[in-house]
Amino acid sequence: MEIRRTKITDALKCTEFGKDINVKGWVRTKRGNKQVNFIALNDGSTINNIQIVADVEKFDENTLKSITTGACISVVGKLVQSIGGGQSVEIQAEEIKIYGLADPDTYPLQKKGHSMEFLREIAHIRPRTNTFGAVYRIRHQMAYAIHKFFHDRGFVYFHAPIITASDCEGAGQMFQVTTLNLDNIQKDEKTNVVKYENDFFGKPTSLTVSGQLEAELAATALGAVYTFGPTFRAENSNTPRHLAEFWMIEPEVAFNDINDNMDLAEEFIKYCVQWALDNCNDDLQFLNQMIDKGLLERLQGVLKNKFTRLTYTEGINILEEAVAKGHKFEYPVFWGCDLASEHERYLVENHFKNPVILTDYPKEIKAFYMKQNDDGKTVRAMDVLFPTIGEIIGGSEREENYDKLMNRIQELNIPMKDMWWYLDSRRFGTCPHAGFGLGFERLLLFVTGMQNIRDVIPFPRTPKSANF
Repeated sequence: MEIRRTKITDALKCTEFGKDINVKGWVRTKRGNKQVNFIALNDGSTINNIQIVADVEKFDENTLKSITTGACISVVGKLVQSIGGGQSVEIQAEEIKIYGLADPDTYPLQKKGHSMEFLREIAHIRPRTNTFGAVYRIRHQMAYAIHKFFHDRGFVYFHAPIITASDCEGAGQMFQVTTLNLDNIQKDEKTNVVKYENDFFGKPTSLTVSGQLEAELAATALGAVYTFGPTFRAENSNTPRHLAEFWMIEPEVAFNDINDNMDLAEEFIKYCVQWALDNCNDDLQFLNQMIDKGLLERLQGVLKNKFTRLTYTEGINILEEAVAKGHKFEYPVFWGCDLASEHERYLVENHFKNPVILTDYPKEIKAFYMKQNDDGKTVRAMDVLFPTIGEIIGGSEREENYDKLMNRIQELNIPMKDMWWYLDSRRFGTCPHAGFGLGFERLLLFVTGMQNIRDVIPFPRTPKSANF
């Protein structure tokens, strides 16, 4: 009778010593002598390996020689208490079956340190490393926590489109979607404009930069919704904080104002951090030891205090005072500037030593849909700023007044033909509402302690890079 496979995470917790057990996975290391081989096996279910003890006399010499780092094997044997340090149980192998060999001369993950740059070049293999196994398990847990948070609070998961004819941010940095033959683009002879009537959708379309506008419409019918899906920005940014393809979480709630929005953002992000601490302990302990020795302390620190709340103007005053006292910033500080990451991190890490929520930004540096304050200069925007990251959440109370929204759209020369459906939500039963966006990979940077956003998504899409 065939013994069913046991996941290694379960085998390591098992105390039924003497029981026959079957584990399968990939060899991390093998060492030994003339009498016995010790094989470290991992199946991805945990950061921890299980040790396989293979007596040389029980197995064919060629079989044992074929078991090298990276090989995939199945092992049947007895679960016993380990007499060595580092693990509580091990398996005395009785049968070993090799599923797949890994040539030690060409397998790229040998027992040595590898740079993050090198591992990005082999993104199809890097999930087998301890670091990326931990990152991707945490990524899964964070995705689950996000859905659970909103589901438990009565939100509706709303699927916004990936292909769109509108630009939510008004920035124009979008990836175009077309079925036209790019080697033979047909244009109108008089206007020299591309004949989009021949394209699949009959008009210019792009990959979405945000699901927010659609979420706003849904909130005016369903009350509280959230989107969670891929978004795309065609920014030529080669930085550790930017991707061309990333995932966004965007809740939108009818009848919420800016204060409700801040409360929701703080509750949400604290929930996610607590979930990671409660459900990813082994992986976080590993990352704390190997990647960022202050990780666990920083995660726990986020939960201790209420986030500091202040206006953009107050934040600028603090930064200007720092400059006056001799602090050097790469980018200038003045009222009206779009804060750089270094400014945001100064407020969080140097001044308050606590996460910060900045509100009431100048309207000129924020999107058209944000509700204007009575001063005519600022909008009810909010950014949540975190240590090591800077901005991790951006949101606002939305402008629900039709005339004010129309005026802002005209000021920014946003094509009305693309926005009629959005304006209908202000014409028919408009209501106060608010929401925010959280870049999933920014959250993962904070939770994992990784230094580059390309290392918290399986296959990063960046300028001149779309491999795999």
